[in-house]
This record gives sequence, C-alpha cells and structure tokens, in this order.
Amino acid sequence: MRVRRLAEDDWRQLQGIRLRSLTEDHPVLGSVEREQGFRESHWRMRIRGSAWFVATHRRRTVGIASVIAEPGTPVDERHVVGLWVAPEARGTTAWAALLDAAADLARAEGASRLTAWCLDGDDVLAAALRDGGFAPTGIRMPVPRDRSLTEERWVRELAGEDAG
Repeated sequence: MRVRRLAEDDWRQLQGIRLRSLTEDHPVLGSVEREQGFRESHWRMRIRGSAWFVATHRRRTVGIASVIAEPGTPVDERHVVGLWVAPEARGTTAWAALLDAAADLARAEGASRLTAWCLDGDDVLAAALRDGGFAPTGIRMPVPRDRSLTEERWVRELAGEDAG
C-alpha cells in the first residue's frame, strides 16, 4: 500500500476517487451532483486549498483522505474529511496508511490532535478510526445535508506519539 499527497496536476486522480467515494457509500454526505459538475479548475483549487492523500494498491487508487484546519476549532487541531477506502481494499492497510499520513501532516503543522466525524451506524469507518488510534468523544450532531442522520466526533491525540 502506498500513500502520497496529491499535487495540483493530480486533479484527475482526485476527481476519480472522490466521485467514486460519493457514489458508492453514503451519497447523502456529499453533494454528488454538485461535484460531478466540477471543472478542472475546481479540482485544482481543492488540491491547493487542503492536503489530499490517496492510497494506491497494485497501481489502482483505492482510498482518499483530506486534512483541513476546521473553521472554529483550536489552532492545534486538524480534521480528517473525505476519508474513504474502496470495498475491494478494505481489509488491507489502506485505512491505517491514510490516517497515519493525516497524523504526520497534522504533527508537521503543529497540531496535537486529529479529529474526524463518523456517521452513526457506519461500523466500517468506526472500526478503521478505532484501529487508527481514534476514540469516540460522545459529541454528536445531525448531518448537515440530512438532519435525519447523526454523526459522532472522534479524536486522536497526537501529543506523545512518534511520527510514522
């Protein structure tokens, strides 16, 4: 399993894996129609605006994650968004590799904690987060795009961890 940070010229790779993630799992969480209409400039802007990582296995892109400074959170906190691994790569090291890349970047930016939201009932993502050193916080909120669903905030404390 190989994980690397995308550069702006990798916009087609981001487009392909991001759209796949939105259509295969939990389409309510992303705006599939909106992102399907993105032009090259939108995808390039996304890569310029935040760090995007992809996991590849046997020359196929099988996972994705982005790391952002979430608005309104402490300056020493980073947040994982868009985390997804293709069904055929679940059971490999893709989840761990993506989460470790996110943690490495967060630490490099001076963060002491990494957070993520997990949809209630998403046992696959919850297991991946738990295996990746995250713990549920008990903080829940309705999903902004579908208020009938709820998600829980998870956290990984980076202080004291050795860089991967």
